[in-house]
Amino acid sequence: MEIEIFDTCNELGQRAGDLIFRETEKNKQLLLCAATGDSPTETYRRLAEKFRKQPDTFDQLRIIKLDEWGGIPMEHPATCESYVRKYILGPLHISNGRYTGFNSDPEDPILECRNIQDKLDKEGPIDLCILGLGMNGHIALNEPDEFLQAHCHVAALSASSLQHPMASEMKVKPAFGLTLGMADIMHSKMILMLISGSKKRSIVKKFLSKEISSTVPASFLWLHPNFFCLIEKDAMDEPALGGLNE
Repeated sequence: MEIEIFDTCNELGQRAGDLIFRETEKNKQLLLCAATGDSPTETYRRLAEKFRKQPDTFDQLRIIKLDEWGGIPMEHPATCESYVRKYILGPLHISNGRYTGFNSDPEDPILECRNIQDKLDKEGPIDLCILGLGMNGHIALNEPDEFLQAHCHVAALSASSLQHPMASEMKVKPAFGLTLGMADIMHSKMILMLISGSKKRSIVKKFLSKEISSTVPASFLWLHPNFFCLIEKDAMDEPALGGLNE
């Protein structure tokens, strides 16, 4: 694991954007797994800037959506779908043929997960997976539990996840989650986790303890051979910063 600390979200986003752009230059058909939420937004803005300068770098880029709120209309402004279209698909001119994403309101959620898994199995593995860190230690919607799911699945949402800013905006709350599983994520050739905000200090401290447990799903990332973790300084308390500097 490589851990880098940044003074601001802008600096973190610049570094993440540079890392992603480097990988797209090396592999034009790169399969990028896209997280949503506040932490990666600046990164996607940086990619949009790079697109305006070098659009041909992205003309074969493929996108797969990491997860989705279930039981919510696709056009709802707080779905992951709306976010991906606003910050990634539109700015990078990604056609529907180069995009795979969960339907947020499928007739059969289990079948929807099977369909996404089948497509990932055919087109994967993921080349670069972008992740955030949930307040309870989840990655995607793989929630803390006695055991974790390997592949795409319907997830029961924790109270913590339902307090996520995207979900909190919804008058009708998501009934479930749709998400890639832990094996899908861990099989990625490269993983980039972005962490920002002072509210994350407690879970960042747990994560940096290096104790691997299904009660902190993100802790399994310590086992990945090509994992970059970019953290805004405000998301770490002084003891954690001191520990990294030792």
